[in-house]
Amino acid sequence: MDNLQNVVAGFEVVLEPTNLLYCLLGVVIGMLVGVLPGLGPAATIAILLPLTYGIEPVTAIIMLAGIFYGAQYGGTITSVLLRLPGEASSVVTVLDGHALARQGKAGTALGIAAIGSFVGGTIAIVGLTFLAPLVAGFALDFGPPEYAALALLGILLVATIASGARVKALIAAVVGLLLATVGRDAFTGVERFTFGNLDLADGIDFVPVAMGLFGLGEILYNLEERHRAVHAPRKVTNVWPSRQDLRQSSGAVGRGSVLGFFLGVLPGGGATIASMAAYATEKRRAKDPSRFGKGAIEGVAGPETANNAAATSSFIPLLTLGIPANATMALMFGALLIQGVTPGPQLVDQDPELFWGVVNSMYIGNVLLLIMSIPLVGIFVRILRVRPAILAPVTALITLLGAYTINNSVFDVLLVVLFGAVGYLMKKFGFEPGPLVLAFVLGSLLEESVRRSLLLFGGDPTGFLTRPISAVLLALFVVVAVWPIIRSTRRRRSAAQDTIDREGASV
Repeated sequence: MDNLQNVVAGFEVVLEPTNLLYCLLGVVIGMLVGVLPGLGPAATIAILLPLTYGIEPVTAIIMLAGIFYGAQYGGTITSVLLRLPGEASSVVTVLDGHALARQGKAGTALGIAAIGSFVGGTIAIVGLTFLAPLVAGFALDFGPPEYAALALLGILLVATIASGARVKALIAAVVGLLLATVGRDAFTGVERFTFGNLDLADGIDFVPVAMGLFGLGEILYNLEERHRAVHAPRKVTNVWPSRQDLRQSSGAVGRGSVLGFFLGVLPGGGATIASMAAYATEKRRAKDPSRFGKGAIEGVAGPETANNAAATSSFIPLLTLGIPANATMALMFGALLIQGVTPGPQLVDQDPELFWGVVNSMYIGNVLLLIMSIPLVGIFVRILRVRPAILAPVTALITLLGAYTINNSVFDVLLVVLFGAVGYLMKKFGFEPGPLVLAFVLGSLLEESVRRSLLLFGGDPTGFLTRPISAVLLALFVVVAVWPIIRSTRRRRSAAQDTIDREGASV
């Protein structure tokens, strides 16, 4: 009964004019950054973090959440019309979405994507509404050993599931853990890795790291990459799909909703992995897999539904456990801390207005996105004509000014520039910044939880195995760590056996 009252109170919070305005602003900005190739929600949230400092916490998080799930919609537009994935989670939509556009069915592809995104997002919000309080109640049993095991598992999952080379992702995660140790030791007060610099005595602030790696780093990298011209597509018509299209894609929408919801909850999951998994699922289930890549409507419906469901469900571990499931959630975690809000199992009871206000704002935001997604297509495509040479310096200036205004510190600006160069080099050499940022965020939690646990167990590390939850989480850690080795060994043996069989057949 209390939860029902809190849900109703959450709607009252969302329907305040200021919060409605920021919800609308968030989803519009999200669609915009989804349209602009390479920018993405993580970079945008990093750039806007300083601007949220003077806003009420619930209002700020409503806007940032709108940017995140709004970007999933925006990325579809350029994927279908221009064959340019505006957001990483829309990469697989390019395959069939643009093929449909070449057949004169761009409107159908965008319409199905909008409907699937709305359905997937709404189902995930309903799941979030019912599941999050249960997870929060369960998380009250978590102590230092459980949080240590969960943080360790989260870092490993992010590093192993991240796109790109697994070894590079692990290296990035290790660097993030090392950066988290800079500053004064919380237990002994001894300074570590500060090199006598007083600005580092309290550690490296999250905001300059995020703004450098995702903001300035992305800007520099995109300036180098975006040299090709973008041609405006033909006028989009026939946006509403036919009954046959709706019937053909309904199964993909349903499966994408469920798959995206569960992959979004997992640490290391998220919209990109969910969209790829949904596409693979639809292709595997299809009677004629050869249709995929040539204009299969399920190849648009499944991924676009899954990425929105995952974007929404990834708020569950963030708000209830205080564990960010992906890089964008790590930035959201930083935004909450800046606002003086500590996400975790106590948040539901201690600050129900913020918790339910953010959750319920997603219902409103999803409806706004469905209404606006097609009428604004023409405007967003025109924005693509703005030359990067004009857009990038303005964005970089805003980033640096924002970094300075947080603490009025030139040192923070220097950190942004430093991490911007690091972010550029990471992208250049195939290292994803996501594992680094997540490990940096979780590093402090991991260190503190491990040391508190060892104090609790009298220095005996086997104490982690005496508690059921931490033991299960550590067992999952071992499985995730060992499984790639087992899989690669099986592949090598299978390849060797095939070679022997072929040689035997030739004899």
